[in-house]
Amino acid sequence: MTSTAIPEGTDWAALLARTSFIELSARARAAALLDDGTARELCGPFDRIESPWLEPQGVVPESDDGVVVVKGELGGRPAVVIAIEQAFQGGGIGEVSGVKIAATLSLAARDNRDGTPTVAVLLLETGGVRLQEANLGLATVAEVCSALLELRALQPVVGVIAGALGCFGGMSIAAGLCTRLIMTRESRLGLDGPQVIESEAGIAEFDASDHTLIWSVDGGTQRTGTALADALVLDDVTAVRSAVIDAVGHGVPGRHRSQRIDELRALLEAVDPADPPEPADLAAVWANAVPPRGDRR
Repeated sequence: MTSTAIPEGTDWAALLARTSFIELSARARAAALLDDGTARELCGPFDRIESPWLEPQGVVPESDDGVVVVKGELGGRPAVVIAIEQAFQGGGIGEVSGVKIAATLSLAARDNRDGTPTVAVLLLETGGVRLQEANLGLATVAEVCSALLELRALQPVVGVIAGALGCFGGMSIAAGLCTRLIMTRESRLGLDGPQVIESEAGIAEFDASDHTLIWSVDGGTQRTGTALADALVLDDVTAVRSAVIDAVGHGVPGRHRSQRIDELRALLEAVDPADPPEPADLAAVWANAVPPRGDRR
């Protein structure tokens, strides 16, 4: 985690009184976002829907396969929260957990078409596809992305990345497809994790032991500063819930971030791979690369 100076005038009483969102389990996070008394878990642990591939490889499975699905109301409107349990296999996605996410998004889309406008919230704490289920996990991530695209055309799909585990691998693509993305200062987002980059390209490309470097590139502050995420919030249940309700209130945009290909191309063209800017300068470089919204063609 990055070491960040505490701003002057910090309200320590409020800071110490807050309830950490990061420290909650996936099940508790999902319930905390929904309106009091409305949360109802689907495909819970007593249904014993677990991966058949882990035990033969010496891994003890979980009865919910590390994904929690809770239906309820969010700010008085129908919603479903899908939370990945970061404490199980590093939030890795396998066949069963991936299908749970994809099926939930597809059912939410069906509810919308049937007249029940249901929004979805994804709590993304994952290192990507579970190594023990490699190809199966990759296939289900593709299904997740397909179902997400189906739902986001009808209702907002809000992504939340809160903890230091972050969101990497295939599920980072799902994060990029979300209608809006919320992060904390402690969180991280990237396609490849620092250790993967170092192992493939060497320490000169990315030093996975340099935490300051990692958070300056992948951290929530950088991702929101460069407009790859939409809101930076305090690690606090109330703050995260308020940000999610606000994101849902924005509705479905005319064009999602992933559809603004002209803008994304301009951002890529603004960076010279042979002489990349310092992470702290990237936001300014990209701000000059894309014209103000009123001038966009």
